[in-house]
Amino acid sequence: MERTISQAGIVEPVPTVLEMLQDSAIRFPENEAVVFENIRLTYRQLVAEIADLASRLSKLGAKGQRVAIVMPNGLDIVVAIYAVYAAGAQAVPLNPDYTEREISEILQDADVLVTLCGRAQYDRVGQQLDTLSKNHAIVLALSPSESVDTEQPLCEFTLPSPADLAKLQYTGGTTGRSKGVMLTHENVAVNVLQREALIPMRPGVERVLCVTPLYHAYATAMALYPALSSGGALVIQSRFKPEQVFDALEREHITLFAGAPAIYYALVSHPLFEKCNLSSLSASFSGSAPLSLDVLERWQSVSGAPILEGYGLTESSPILTFNPRYGVRKPGSVGLAALNTMLEIVDPVETDKVLGCNQVGEIRARGPQLMVGYRNLLEETAAMIRDGWLYTGDLGELDEEGYLFIRGRKKEMVIVGGFNVYPREIEEQLFMMAGVQDCAVVGVKDAYLGEVLHAFIVVRPGSALTKADVFERCEQNLVRYKVPKHVHFVETLPRTAVGKLDRARLSVMGEELI
Repeated sequence: MERTISQAGIVEPVPTVLEMLQDSAIRFPENEAVVFENIRLTYRQLVAEIADLASRLSKLGAKGQRVAIVMPNGLDIVVAIYAVYAAGAQAVPLNPDYTEREISEILQDADVLVTLCGRAQYDRVGQQLDTLSKNHAIVLALSPSESVDTEQPLCEFTLPSPADLAKLQYTGGTTGRSKGVMLTHENVAVNVLQREALIPMRPGVERVLCVTPLYHAYATAMALYPALSSGGALVIQSRFKPEQVFDALEREHITLFAGAPAIYYALVSHPLFEKCNLSSLSASFSGSAPLSLDVLERWQSVSGAPILEGYGLTESSPILTFNPRYGVRKPGSVGLAALNTMLEIVDPVETDKVLGCNQVGEIRARGPQLMVGYRNLLEETAAMIRDGWLYTGDLGELDEEGYLFIRGRKKEMVIVGGFNVYPREIEEQLFMMAGVQDCAVVGVKDAYLGEVLHAFIVVRPGSALTKADVFERCEQNLVRYKVPKHVHFVETLPRTAVGKLDRARLSVMGEELI
């Protein structure tokens, strides 16, 4: 396959991710493609499994329909995602831990033909999966044969059109109805190439460790697609367990690690961190929230490999920015805009007013990776994308060189006595304290000031940090209205199913602790 990216931009035609996988199988048929527990699948074996499942789906009339995927990390979900593409259907990946209510609401909205699921998921919510799919659910439990006829030609897929819908990815969110983000094959494939331009892969070389859930956009964008579109190996773990991560990093000679902020905090605090051999690592990835400078420095000093931070949304397939693998990386920044992507910072109220460098405002983006829209939600789509611009709801600023710095969520802005306060500014001060392992600041309603700030802190084991230390640090470095009124020491911070900080829950906790 001819490379379709350059420093000048992306050129046509753009191959779909299914075509990228097929190309990897042609170039590296006997290379390891997927490693999960005791299963090691070559590219030849992987495409055979995908073709078999795609054939089953095609016989059910999957082309142009939606197929839900409800299963945990493993071989099955990898095969399922690509098989849905190969059958000409739209994949609807869902959290396997969703409750009956959550599953029911989404399946009703998605109007799926069939659901592919794991045995545990069927045992728990099988009635909903059967009732709310046009066909009964299919339970996958693949046991690939170890022997494959190496003389047999590789399977060739019927490739979808770039304009065809590829995914219906439901946004997480902590409140309200989940929204189904409609993405085309072109959206997804362009984003793979945009990531490739910032973080180029070595063909047939990379071994990518994935511990984040593969039903989520981050894991597919930073682990699944990069590994399998480059002829590398995708090493999957079912769930995040620090001991298993350290073992895999060393035993599997991992070159790239797709982590998340909470994962890195847990790893650098673990007793095995400085004992593990991480010499094979070339780089690691992180997204969803900025990492503290302390974690960035500790990880690189021990592993010798940087953590590359990036930023994006489900609505942008998901990557908008990333720090480059080779080039200037700025701590605290989520990097440069992806190829063919425009970023602007606009006034949070006068949203057509573009702000200058180093001014905080709402981030808006424009590019070929933006979603078609939300399924069945025309008004919400129109509110999110206006005149071709995706209004992210995130606050940030661009420096003179185009590096983006996230400053919080627009809706997270706290108004204390009439003053606008962005929690991230206070959190950055707290992260500079040696005894702070993790922290978050939220606004809680107050009868006098409207809102007051509550700081929640996870103290590093063995630290003698006190609340008085926290107040002193804040009072020395922040104007009075930015100093938290309350400081709470907690064991952990609440997070959503995809690892994002649950600020809504923290606000409730703050009210309860007053």
